[in-house]
Amino acid sequence: MPNRKQISILGIRGIPASHGGFETFAEILSLYLNKHGWDVTVYCQSALGGQVMEDDWNGIHRVHVPVANDNALSTINFDYKSTLLASRHDKLILLLGYNTAVFAFLLRLKSKKIIINMDGIEWKRAKWNWYERAWLYINERAGCWLGHKLIADHPEIKRHLMSLVAEDKIVMIPYGGREVSDADEGLLKKYELQPKSYAIIIARPEPENNILEIVRAFSKCHHNTKLVVLGAYKEDSEYHLLVRSSAGQNVRFLGAIYDHKELDALRYYSSLYIHGHTVGGTNPSLVEALASGQPVLAHDNKYNRWVAGESASYFVDEEDCARMLNHLLSDDDLLHKMSSGSRERYKKVFTWESVLSQYHELLLQWL
Repeated sequence: MPNRKQISILGIRGIPASHGGFETFAEILSLYLNKHGWDVTVYCQSALGGQVMEDDWNGIHRVHVPVANDNALSTINFDYKSTLLASRHDKLILLLGYNTAVFAFLLRLKSKKIIINMDGIEWKRAKWNWYERAWLYINERAGCWLGHKLIADHPEIKRHLMSLVAEDKIVMIPYGGREVSDADEGLLKKYELQPKSYAIIIARPEPENNILEIVRAFSKCHHNTKLVVLGAYKEDSEYHLLVRSSAGQNVRFLGAIYDHKELDALRYYSSLYIHGHTVGGTNPSLVEALASGQPVLAHDNKYNRWVAGESASYFVDEEDCARMLNHLLSDDDLLHKMSSGSRERYKKVFTWESVLSQYHELLLQWL
């Protein structure tokens, strides 16, 4: 139908979400746009082999692009194939992330309008080796050149992009979160936990997220609160083993949990959310903590301070973290005040209603 609003979404593994923040966002945005009269196509990575397959999911058209394996090179191959397929159709392009933005030249050759969410400053992350950083650095520049409009999810990311392109090419729209005002307390029994008896970390176990420092700090503290750590800790990772070996008896590792109801319960009934991220823009896990009304203790940097706001508490290193934990976990009134502040910050900036309407307005301008 020539009068229908049409958009293709690239840069994610697929929907429904099962991998991370961008997939969750793509799922929520796709359903929102579909309700507002858009024909939405999402390109999904498939490791099953065979031919390209197409189907519909809740009104969203999905194109399943097969690649041989499930690793970084196969994802690059998937992005290339998806971009090539998308270039054949007359649709607006939304690219989530710049990790393979060099392929956008294929879209430019076909005169497609390209909007890119530039995510965080990926090439600065410590987990990458030199050639991975070089690849990401090149692609960040390529995204700035090839995109018609760039989306920054944080004011500091916008400032960074302004060093590369003109300010009027960038719009700041944060990530959103789903408000959690209640949860199933019974789900805690599976993990032998009681409400408000534990603090929680939900993060990838990487050095830049200060997991080791937080675990060590918590293990030094003198209180009855447990620390619950969520994430996949592998036996073949030196860092993961170091984190686990540094934990005291009050630290529990529950592994990676993907069930939304269990995550809601674990987050909602915790006494404190601890966020150690040092790199990136608007972190989805931090937004979700605010949306659950959690008191937040975060690493003190410009990214976290803007997201969590003035009601949160902050630490600069391991010793400072231990000091803040002892202070916060012994003051219920302060934690209650911080909880109210988290909800206020969430409702002011990070509701999906606000975020999605900003995206919709932007997409209409470039249709």
